[in-house]
Formats: sequence, C-alpha cells, structure tokens
Amino acid sequence: MEDDSQLRVTPFATHWGTYHAEVRGGKVVGVRDYADDPDPAVIGPGIVDMVEHPTRVGRPMIRKGFLEKGKDSDRSGRGREPFVAVPWDEALEIASGELDRVRKAHGNQAIFGGSYGWGSAGRFHHAQSQVHRFLNCIGGYTPSIDTYSYAAVSAISPHVVGHFARLVLNQATAWPHIVENCELMVMFGGMAIKNAQVTSGGVGRHTTREALLAAKRNGTQFVSVSPLRSDAIDLLDADWVAARPNSDTALMLALAHTIHSEGLHDQAFLDRYCTGFDRFLPYLTGQSDGQPKDADWAAGICALEAEMIRSLARRMAGKRTMITVSWSMQRADHGEQPGWMAIVLAAMLGQIGLPGGGFGIGYGSENGIGNPVLPFKFPAVPQGQNPIAEGIPVARISDALLHPGEPYDFNGRRTTYPDLRLVYWVGGNPFHHHQDINKLVSAFQRPETIIVNEIWWTPMARHADIVLPVTTVLEREDIAMTHWEPLIVAMRQAVEPVGDARHDYDIFSGLAHKLGVGETFTEGRSPEDWLRHLWDQARQRAAEANFELPSLEELRAREMITLPDPDRHPVLLESFRNDPEGNPLETPSGKIEIFSERIAGFDYDDCPGHPAWMEPYEWLGGPDAEHYPLHLVSNQPRTRLHSQFDPGSVSRASKIQGREPMTMNPIDAAARGLSEGDVVRVFNDRGACLAGIILSDTVMPGVVQLSTGAWYDPLEPGVVGSLCKHGNPNVLTRDKGTSRLGQGPSAHSTLVEVEKFEGPLPPITAFAPPPIKERD
Repeated sequence: MEDDSQLRVTPFATHWGTYHAEVRGGKVVGVRDYADDPDPAVIGPGIVDMVEHPTRVGRPMIRKGFLEKGKDSDRSGRGREPFVAVPWDEALEIASGELDRVRKAHGNQAIFGGSYGWGSAGRFHHAQSQVHRFLNCIGGYTPSIDTYSYAAVSAISPHVVGHFARLVLNQATAWPHIVENCELMVMFGGMAIKNAQVTSGGVGRHTTREALLAAKRNGTQFVSVSPLRSDAIDLLDADWVAARPNSDTALMLALAHTIHSEGLHDQAFLDRYCTGFDRFLPYLTGQSDGQPKDADWAAGICALEAEMIRSLARRMAGKRTMITVSWSMQRADHGEQPGWMAIVLAAMLGQIGLPGGGFGIGYGSENGIGNPVLPFKFPAVPQGQNPIAEGIPVARISDALLHPGEPYDFNGRRTTYPDLRLVYWVGGNPFHHHQDINKLVSAFQRPETIIVNEIWWTPMARHADIVLPVTTVLEREDIAMTHWEPLIVAMRQAVEPVGDARHDYDIFSGLAHKLGVGETFTEGRSPEDWLRHLWDQARQRAAEANFELPSLEELRAREMITLPDPDRHPVLLESFRNDPEGNPLETPSGKIEIFSERIAGFDYDDCPGHPAWMEPYEWLGGPDAEHYPLHLVSNQPRTRLHSQFDPGSVSRASKIQGREPMTMNPIDAAARGLSEGDVVRVFNDRGACLAGIILSDTVMPGVVQLSTGAWYDPLEPGVVGSLCKHGNPNVLTRDKGTSRLGQGPSAHSTLVEVEKFEGPLPPITAFAPPPIKERD
C-alpha cells in the first residue's frame, strides 16, 4: 500500500512545456520543468492549483430552464441561470436525445462541432479529434474552417506561394540556417518570446530565444516593426520601428518602391520565379492611380520619417535579409495584405530559397516554427469522413448563428450560412478568442441546444445547456508526439479523476452506444488499446524513415525520448529555387504569384489581384480616432495559453486589483490623469471592460495593450452589453472578417478610449462556479 506521505514524480506534457508532476497523498503539489529546457515557460506552475480548483466542474450539469423545458426553454437564461446536477446516465440520455432529435428533424448539417484543439497535448486525448470522430460516426456535422491564429494568411497563401501549413510553416527555414547566414532580420509584428512559449502538440525545449541570441552573436542585425518595443527582447538590440498599427502594408510598399526606383531589385529572380510583377508595378509606381507608393506617401500613413524608410530599404537590399511576419499582423482588417506583400518584398530582394534569406510567417508565434521537422508524420485518432461538405470560416460562428440562410463570400465561393440548431463544443472557450462578445452572447441565445465537455466553469460552459465534466491532462494516460518537436513524452496518470470527471473518449463512447454506433466509434478498443495502436503506427512510420522507436513499455520506463536531429534542415522554397520547372509551386502558374489572376477573378473590392494598401475600417488615421483616440492591441498573454489557467496562481498574480493588466504610454496616461495601478474603464461603441494600468514607454503613444484571455465576467450575466468587470478585450473588438477572401478575425483593428473608473470596484466572480441546484 502506497505511503500517502511519499512524493511521486510523474511525467506529463502540455502545449507550453514538458514537466514532472510532484504528487503527494493523491494531490498535485508542484511541477518541475523539463531539465533540458533552456527557457521554460512561466505558465507551467499554474496547473498546480487548477486540478482541484473551486471552479472545476465536478458532476454532469443541466441548465435549470433546459432541464425543465428542453429546447423550448428561455435561451436568454444561458449565462445567468443556475445548473442542476444529474447522474451521468441521465446526462448522456438527455444529450444523446438532443443529438438524435436535431439530426432527424433538421439533418446533421444543423449540428455544429466546435473545438479549437488546444485541450490536450496528448495524441489520443485530443478533444478536437474525439468530437469530430464521434459526430462523423452519427452522420456528420457542420465544421469550422481554418484557425483564429492565421485564417487570413492561410487563405491567401495557396493563391500566392502554396499551402500555408504544409509549406510555409512546416518547411520554414530552420533556425540553424538563420543563425549561420542571416545578416538582417526585419520582423513585422516583432517576435514576442511570450508567444513562443507554446507549440500545438507539446514542447520540450523552448528554442526561439536561444536561436535569436545565437544569431545575434553571429552578427545578425534586427529590426522590429511593432507598436510594442517589448515584441523584441532587449538582448537583440533591435531597431524599433514604431509604425502606426495596421500600416505595415503601406510600409512594405514604400520599401518595395525604394528598392525598385533605386534599381536594387533582382529582376532576374522576378522573371524566372514569379509571375505578375508587371501587373503590380503600375500600382507601386503610381502609374495606375496617380499615387506612387513611395516613402513620402507611406510616412504620413505610418507616422514615420521617410528617410528612415528609404534607409531601411537600402539595408535590406544590401544584406542577406530574412523578412518575418507575425500571425498577429494578419488578424486585422485586410489582414491578407501584409503576408502577401512580405512575400512580394522578399521576391524583389531575390533571396527566397537561400539559407537565412527570404521570408517566414509565424516565427515566434509558436516555438516549433523554425525547428527541424521530422521526416515522418505521427498518427492521430482517425476522425473518419464527414458527409457534410460545407463548413463555415472559424471566425464567422456568430454570423452563422444569427443569420441562418443568409449568403456570404469566402475564398472565391458564394454560399449560405447553415441553420444551426445544436452546438457541441469541446476543448475551447470562444469567449476568449472570438470578437465582439456582446454579439456572441446574442448568437449563443439562438441554437436550441448547447452541449459542452469542459474541465472548468469557463464562460463557454456557463452559456451551455448540458455540461459534461472532463479530466485534466494529469488524470489520464497519453503520449505527446508532434512533428515540430523531437521529444516524445509518455504522459502518465498522476492523480485520480476529480469528482465525476470522465475522459472525452469515455463520454463519446457512452453517447455513441446510446445512438447505436458504439462499436463504430470505439472499434472495440479501450483508451489503453488506442494508445498501443497509435504507438505501433508511430513505430512503423518512424522505421520507414530510418528512425527507431522503442516499445511502449520501454518508452514508459524511460518516460521520454529524444529523436536524433534530421539529416537535413529545411530552407523554405530551396528546391523550387534550385529547379523551378522540376519543383513547381502549388499555385496556378507554378510560380510565386505577385499578381493573382484567380483572386482578381473573384472581383472582391476588399482583396484585389495584387497586394495593396487599403485603409482599415478602424485605425488611428481614420475618422473614428476623433472619438476613440487609442488603438487597442489585444495580443496573446504571457501568463497563460489563451484563456487556459486564468484562475490559476500564475495568471492571477499578474492582475491589478483583480483586473487584467493593460499597458499604456505615460504620455497618454498623463493626458487622462491616470497613474500606475489605477483601474480604468476601457470602452467604445461595442462595449466596455475594466483593466488595471501599467505605465511603460515600451508601448508607443496612442496605443494600449490588453491581452486576451481574461475570463469574461459581465456585471449582469446574460445581459448583452454588460460591463466586463475582469478585462476581456473582446467586448471591444469588432466581429468583421478580414476580407471576403479570408474571413479571418480582425481584432487588431480596434479603437478605444480610457477613463478612470470611479466608485466601488465590483467583485470578480469569473472564477466562482455558477449557482448549483440539487434535484427536488
């Protein structure tokens, strides 16, 4: 019998690092960083008090009004009504009954399967795979298309250079080539190390900081174009170009204009590897519209000195230059343009396909980008085939719920929103990542039924009808393995499931059996059987690529293994550069498309056939700045992944009087009579929230920075337009697609005003469970 006082140490992996859990008496009491990690994430210890946090969903729950009246309940009760605890079998009976009712009455396209994939770093207990497999087993569902992270650039990339994830991300020029060859790195959107804490699927060694510093030691110079000086670590000594937010495409055009007008471009590269430069050039020079896109023109848009722009262009043309674009750049109005223009600018320099030159999109946005990619693909839980062909862009969920049957454009297609009657959400919190939460609250009052598998009482769980409690990563067995990371981790169960929590797999198995597809979903396998099946597949694929993996028993005994470095480190588009005829791109022309006939054929006024500067709907250079003179940067947080672990000790330690911190330039604060530590009201026409003030000149004047992820905490739950007491910036952002091409989120085109909050501060209630009623 185990001594309760004995300390056990158990390995596990997360999207932000690899750890050993310290367990005593069946409780998690601490975590240890992976010993070989040179730059551990600050997020890690936040899990300790989250396993048994008061906001844990302990039992299956049904919203009181839904339990009484089902689909005919008052849906405005979502977010404010109490919940009733019910036994598992009853919860599964109600949930399966609703799924069956909706698919029979309205068709499977009326079911939306929402999941964002960050629920677990483990390969088997991957929430997105589990829910999609289950829904496909019962006839399919309406899926979401692409990601909030990079929807706009993902949509434009196949038309211009090739598939975004498969090419631009997975074949990104590896850090060793940058360290050895790059002379100048120009970072549009900077390269914030806090974002590189994470990689989808797990992290062993955090490599971004050490790679940047190695490049610095080898002579690389850095330029960071961002409204935040902190988007480049101080040790890089980066030149800070504080361009007005959303003006980056204009700056890139001006750089291109100088390079072309001074004869610094590589015409031979443009002729051989690109198409459409001749169609783009009249716009660049002003021949087509009377306005040259020169440095003097851009200076007024970007609030920069024209000579500085010209000087930067000459530096770029005179050195081996890597142009990088952060994912945050394209989460703005016309977000497709900066990614496209960065590719054009790199093509004009003629260094695409050379080690340390060309372009990259996403360095620093995840730790894995720039790491050598393994030459084989790890297996995943098979999701099956979805008979429902039509999905919706991921950032258009509110529009789909509010406007069923209405037409919209997306990437060359004209289609209509489905009539969604049931939402099944697993492994995600849209009240973190979706724009205009007040609109989202209204949207989530529309479907007949909302089912959520969730660990904690997140805002999404509070707005559900049926909440099914799920285990944490520390309460189950799994394996962490991802192609961006050589470390494979045997994730061992550290503690017993808390309360009545079950694995997603067990929940879906139960629902599948009630719906008559139990064997189809499980294939007769237990979770342990699935883990062995997936590991056997991994061993086979690795062997085919001349990598040897041990047995599952040996992996568990060793706890983790590190695969050897691949023989070859990628250089983005190197094979294309070496032989463009033999290795054509997956574009219509097989070349880099500076002008896209396909996009031009879509006839979108918000995304023409070549990259262009188009004024954002909301920015400091526009008329709205008269009323709302501060540009809001709602970037990713440092103390959590998205909204995960916001109630934990690490995130809460960063708060100011319990509110999310907001960084502001002292000049702007002085003009409003604000001091460090004040709680302020941040507002515009869409909504308002409270935040605590940090004063710093690392934020340019006219800009405030308020990270996403503070759990939505309305003063009046369930009421559209209520003040968020806690500091969620998405009560302020506009829910508008980047363009008709990408339909991505445009959160970074947001203006606000700030004033000191007067009166007693309302208490934070985001981390307290909703009222729970026992059955009469």
